[in-house]
Amino acid sequence: MSAPDPIDDPAPAPPPAMDAALPAAVVATILSRLDVRSLLLASAVCRCLRSCASHALSFLPAFHLDEVVLTHDLLRPLLPRNPALRSLRLDAARLDDAAVDCLARPGLHELTLRNCNGISGRLLRELSATCPDLRVLSLNSLADRRGLAMTFSDLKALLDGCSSLETLRLAFDLSKFDNPSFSHVWSSASEGLSSLEMGFIPLQMLLALLAMAIESRQRIGYVKAPVFFPSLQKLRLTVEFITDDLIGSISTALPLLTHLDLQDSPIMEPESATATDLTDAGLQQINPKGKLKHLSLIRSQEFIYTSFRHVNDLGILLMSEKCSNLESICLGGFSRVTDTGFRAIIHSCPGLHKLKVTNGSHLTDLVFHDIVATSLCLTHVSLRWCTLLTDVGIERLSFNKGLNVLDLKDCKSVGDEAVRALSCLPSLRKLVLDGTVITNQAMEYLGAGVCPLASLSLRGCYKLTNDCIPLLLAGSVKESLHALDLSRIPSLTDDTIMVIVRTRTPLIELRLRENPEIGDASVKALASMQFEGVTCGSTLQLLDLYDCGGITLLAMKWFKKPLFPRLRWLGLKGSLNRIMVDALVLTRPFLRLACGGEELGTPYRDTSGEWCRHEDDDSEDLEPWHLDGEPVSDAETVNEE
Repeated sequence: MSAPDPIDDPAPAPPPAMDAALPAAVVATILSRLDVRSLLLASAVCRCLRSCASHALSFLPAFHLDEVVLTHDLLRPLLPRNPALRSLRLDAARLDDAAVDCLARPGLHELTLRNCNGISGRLLRELSATCPDLRVLSLNSLADRRGLAMTFSDLKALLDGCSSLETLRLAFDLSKFDNPSFSHVWSSASEGLSSLEMGFIPLQMLLALLAMAIESRQRIGYVKAPVFFPSLQKLRLTVEFITDDLIGSISTALPLLTHLDLQDSPIMEPESATATDLTDAGLQQINPKGKLKHLSLIRSQEFIYTSFRHVNDLGILLMSEKCSNLESICLGGFSRVTDTGFRAIIHSCPGLHKLKVTNGSHLTDLVFHDIVATSLCLTHVSLRWCTLLTDVGIERLSFNKGLNVLDLKDCKSVGDEAVRALSCLPSLRKLVLDGTVITNQAMEYLGAGVCPLASLSLRGCYKLTNDCIPLLLAGSVKESLHALDLSRIPSLTDDTIMVIVRTRTPLIELRLRENPEIGDASVKALASMQFEGVTCGSTLQLLDLYDCGGITLLAMKWFKKPLFPRLRWLGLKGSLNRIMVDALVLTRPFLRLACGGEELGTPYRDTSGEWCRHEDDDSEDLEPWHLDGEPVSDAETVNEE
């Protein structure tokens, strides 16, 4: 039998459309199980999924999209009327007061907004009127943009209207609320408030508030009056000076505290020990009820080089006797405390898991000399600017096999032998070695070690050369490493980046700032790198090339779509052609471009406190939905049907 004429054969039937293959109810049920990111990605597939995704947005209980910065016009269609919405988290860097009605939604239990410097105090008033059931409110930089109003009445309205608050974070300058009634208004704050964080608050305003709280507690039993902060357990504040009076007032007014986090930023040296500074006597007043689990006392050197000059080992010894239940402690700027004081903390707190000491100018290897004899199981350790610490101390510290995070920034006496000991830690995920004196030998130790490193920072390690990266990526580290900082290493060239490309290391963050020999070839290689069949540019979400000497205008074309589709943060030198830079911003509206030398993005952090944590960034595949919301093209419809 002769073969049939191909001309007479019927054409193959097109695949059925999505809505014909699956009932709409099934598709809607599937989409309702997705988070916002996955839901929006699904919407770009076809017209049917776009329609179902649009419907799903009207009954999602949580809308979390803080990885992408949206304007009000882009946000509004993603937040239709939704009586089920309970949690909203956004980056508000491109929002203004026009979006307030969209943000203050009835029924909300949680609202978390980052970078809301373009929104005025009107937001607080709208929340009080619209969200009486709000339990968690977190705002930073509110009304920081010049000319935006924020008044005491805005705060009063918030505290009066949101009577169910349990967590309140107002991370901005509270001096904007300076008013004779500032202390009194907190009497109407929610009785269930358990966590309170304020940005900078003038010391006198804070002391007046605490005095009112103390007075309210003293009236219990014979005068019917509201008690200030009856349930408060976590407090975080920034003031001009941490003083004995402040510590004593907090300990008396807030006896239930389990977390106390205080930071000051002096602009001048304290005039006297008792009035404007912390002393040994003040430390003795900490934790009178023995409930503290976390304690942080940090003196920032943002304005001048200063420290707690009136605190010595005696104060730390007396404090440690009352703080045996501590699980986390952070001390910064205690320049007169020696090994004796730091050892007292380690040996008095058997449950200590997290230890942070900054500018410990008298901390030496003796602190960890007999750490093996303790029951400590440290998981997070930060010893920044402890310049007397050497390899011997780090080798002793490495007996904590559960160590997960270690920060040794600017420990200028730490070298290769310390890294050799650390390379045997089976749980070490983040390691910061900025400014240490390690050489390529240290990278060989890490490459041959067992650490499942996810984040490694080598900024300013001037003894490293191009050969360090092949040694580092020779072992299993290349499979786990997602964040790498190679900034300020003068001898690095484009050959270093070629090694990363050849080994197909799936980096998410790569920082190369202030390297004079890094140039256009590195950008081209990263843009074209292949990993498991896809362009590795898709894995990079942050790339910092600020002040790299070899970067020219030729590199700009490698940042155009579709290259680097996941890139969210890009650092470049501001002297590049402004027209081309602006054109890049227009074509990639979700790319945050920094040209002033500022640090980019949110580094790898842990979910607790100030420790290391990583938050995945979003994909630029969302752009078709975000930018126009237009229907799928006719050609796409034909293919679907």
